[in-house]
Amino acid sequence: ILGLIGGILVLWKVMGNNLASAFDGASLLIVGVGGISATLIAYPLWTVVSAFSYVKKVFVVKVVLPSELIKKIVGLAETARREGILALEQAVAGMDDAFGAQGMRLAIDGTAPELIHVILETELSELAERHKTGQEFFKDLGLNWIAFGFIGSMAVIAFRSHSAESLSSLAAVAALPLFYSFVFAGLIAFPFRRKLARRSQEEILQKRMILTGIAALQIGDNPRIVEQKLTRYVASKDRYVED
Repeated sequence: ILGLIGGILVLWKVMGNNLASAFDGASLLIVGVGGISATLIAYPLWTVVSAFSYVKKVFVVKVVLPSELIKKIVGLAETARREGILALEQAVAGMDDAFGAQGMRLAIDGTAPELIHVILETELSELAERHKTGQEFFKDLGLNWIAFGFIGSMAVIAFRSHSAESLSSLAAVAALPLFYSFVFAGLIAFPFRRKLARRSQEEILQKRMILTGIAALQIGDNPRIVEQKLTRYVASKDRYVED
């Protein structure tokens, strides 16, 4: 949000008194709607509808700190070592993370560790593919906006070059579609795509920590060993230190 506000303020400051002349409805239409239309052609409708949830993930996400996740898994390991893995049923019932809850239920039910690993790895692969679709959507949207910026500029030159307008006036009008396209792509589409990629890395890292924790619980690792295994995934500043 701060980045968007900062980008808009910079543009506003640079344009200054020329803010009114920078608005052109036809250019906005051909770039904005044209780029979105081209993206609609490339993706099924459900992906486009899902774009709203992708935008939400850019701005709002429930963050679970790695240190908190490690602390929680170590606590489960202590309970399992003290009372047995069946004692974790109540803890699993209150878990918010569907991935972790699924893996823990399989472990409590006595499912073989190898089978749990295959099931959860498949879940992770599908999750990564869904994330990749969202990233590619915004990448293609940005490229389509740029493409229609060039189309809009060429249309101005092609259809208005024989009018009575001066060369400088024509150049200014022809530059507007390109201006809009690079603003849309550079301030919205491409940054959104990079933010989604970062969110994906963070989420998959957490899922892999959970997968490692479940495997450690199944073989009855000492809680301190469980902690050591999990801290390999995070930077030293994020590691869980017992109070």
